[in-house]
Amino acid sequence: MMIFGGVMAILQGISAIAEDDLFVTTNNYVFEFDLTSWGWIHLVLGIVVLLAGLALFTGALWARAVGVVLAGLSLIANFMWVPYNPFWALVLIALDIFVIYALCNPARRAASVGS
Repeated sequence: MMIFGGVMAILQGISAIAEDDLFVTTNNYVFEFDLTSWGWIHLVLGIVVLLAGLALFTGALWARAVGVVLAGLSLIANFMWVPYNPFWALVLIALDIFVIYALCNPARRAASVGS
């Protein structure tokens, strides 16, 4: 899920960098940022989240801790992205919540029944 979230953030960043006039901006919103800047933030964050997702395959504890921190940063970035693309941002917020939940709960392995 974290790799998928990273890829989606990369695509989100590329779309904001390439066509920032495509997004509808709301007037008098609390969070007013330049879309090109947010595109670069999402692109870099997406690459780092993708790499952290790949590092999770090693099973290292540090990868889980880094994954939780990066998923939290991605969650905050997508929350601030809601005025520009609400559906995409809410989907990625939900994905980040699932990633944090999955990384914070250790896997429970069923005891194998010996013959």
